Amino acid sequence: MLKDLFSNYILLAAVAAWLIAQICKFLIVLLATRKVRAERLFGAGGMPSAHTAMVCSMTIAAARAVGVASPVFAICFIMACIVMYDAMGVRRQAGKHAEAINKIVREEENEEQFDLLKEKLGHTPLEVLGGALLGILVSMTVGLVM
Repeated sequence: MLKDLFSNYILLAAVAAWLIAQICKFLIVLLATRKVRAERLFGAGGMPSAHTAMVCSMTIAAARAVGVASPVFAICFIMACIVMYDAMGVRRQAGKHAEAINKIVREEENEEQFDLLKEKLGHTPLEVLGGALLGILVSMTVGLVM
């Protein structure tokens, strides 16, 4: 059972892409700010999109493992489209709303009364593209190893 889990190409490619994307986010922030921000290892938002990397890697791995005519590929493809749309749309707008609300709270000097909202939620199209390209690359690389 456990051996099967660790030999599942689709699962391993997806998880590897997510992990590599999160590490990339951490390193990009470290190099840009010279500050360690451990939250970047798990948090949403930033370059590249880890959610996009994961679903794109999963989709390419499914295409390679079971073919583009399979129901598994179809489900992965639809899921990838939804995740990328959500990252650039709903989650990005929610982050912009949080920025505006936090600005009001800071201006009114109410930070002690209200918790500031998380602003890094969604992604720019470039961050999503970066995640997609990373996911494809990881999936192809994992496929060569397995």
